[in-house]
Amino acid sequence: MSRNHKNNLAVQALVLGALLLACPCGMLAQRGAGGHVGGGMAGGGGLSGGGKATGLDVKDDLKGFHAALAMQATSQQIIDYNLMVKSTEVARTELQSLLAAAAKENNSAELAARDKSFGQALEATRNRNNKFLEGLSDQQKSGLKELVKRLTKTDSELGQQAKALDDKFEETKTPGPQIADSGKPLEATLISFQTQQIDLGKEVSVGTARDSQNAAIRIPPVKNSMNLANQPVAVTTSGTIAKGAKEEGENTFKFELTTDMSDLQQNITEVLRGQLDKSDPCGEQIAVQSAVLTPSEPAILAVVNLHYERWACFGRNSPNEMAEGNGTVEVKLTLAVEKDGGLRLDPKIDQVEAEGLMGELLRSGSLGETVQDKIAEAIFSTVLRGSDYKTILPFAAQGEVTLRRVEFEGSGPGQLSAVLDGELQLSANSAAALNSAFKSGELKATDTKAQSSAQPSSIPPSSAH
Repeated sequence: MSRNHKNNLAVQALVLGALLLACPCGMLAQRGAGGHVGGGMAGGGGLSGGGKATGLDVKDDLKGFHAALAMQATSQQIIDYNLMVKSTEVARTELQSLLAAAAKENNSAELAARDKSFGQALEATRNRNNKFLEGLSDQQKSGLKELVKRLTKTDSELGQQAKALDDKFEETKTPGPQIADSGKPLEATLISFQTQQIDLGKEVSVGTARDSQNAAIRIPPVKNSMNLANQPVAVTTSGTIAKGAKEEGENTFKFELTTDMSDLQQNITEVLRGQLDKSDPCGEQIAVQSAVLTPSEPAILAVVNLHYERWACFGRNSPNEMAEGNGTVEVKLTLAVEKDGGLRLDPKIDQVEAEGLMGELLRSGSLGETVQDKIAEAIFSTVLRGSDYKTILPFAAQGEVTLRRVEFEGSGPGQLSAVLDGELQLSANSAAALNSAFKSGELKATDTKAQSSAQPSSIPPSSAH
């Protein structure tokens, strides 16, 4: 073989190698029906692209990747999912306790308490389930259509079966054991409901905290107490922390805090009496007859019934009644995030039912403003106490807080809550400590230890108006 021929072969080999490196995918994708690589060297020179490609195209691969990515749960959805699953577990536990109590004889008081507790828990989990489904993107809803349809149907069945169980309780002649038997279909449906939620979680790559390092970890409940007009009010806050999206940075986390305001809800009449009741023998006399706080998501409706009297004294010890009446005022209160990141509570009188002088004072006078302000003061004080970051967030999650959403929520009868969620920007050391909690699926004692130097509140500037 001549030296020139050898040089030609070497050049051809280099050219072939360069072409293979430049376009390996196109070469490997071209296969004929017999499975042979299509094309070849013509006359010992160039490459031919013969044969129809039947392998996986790169564009198809990327399309599938993006479709799978679109199904992944966001950080907020991870938080909502874990809260939903947790509430369903609570409902199951409450139902089991109810049915166990129903199996006993002569325990009507315990049975009534258990029935009420289960009703609240079931309402809470159904609300959480609906909230999670409503938060799905259009692509997620399309891909999860059958699962969503089944969950919606099961939710409806839960409502019907729970009502049937309540009807049994209203039949005073129905013995306890029969109630326990009638509750078994409801228990089976609730188990199915929970299973469907777990299946849904798998489709969006969410599991329990122990099953997935990307899931949310629970913030243990923190209970505080406060005095409002000499009335003790308990405030309990719990929540979850989830990892932020990768593009947000390794030190960014999502959080949600839920403050239980049910104690204020139950004692609002006494609180407002302490704030508003007045007895001036020669002036105004105000008496709060009743007050009710009702969730109207994302706001609260406060309805207050008042008795009002106006007295005047024209001589020594001679008071004369000038006006008297009863009235009802309805105040709507909405939480918002200020531009500077602080909390704001916006109160607004929605409706007044009163005649004469009292009607004028409630609609456009000082009495209406006073009632509105005192209601706002009680509610806002409770929200602030339940949202004290330095006492609520675990030690490992102490950092810069940015609020994104604040609103009131009703999770069942007598279950008024304030929900706040946002982002945590942590130092590298704090982020490393919190990431270790994700790996174990729980917060350790060292993670939750409060800072001894923490101030009473670390909430950004806030306003009740």
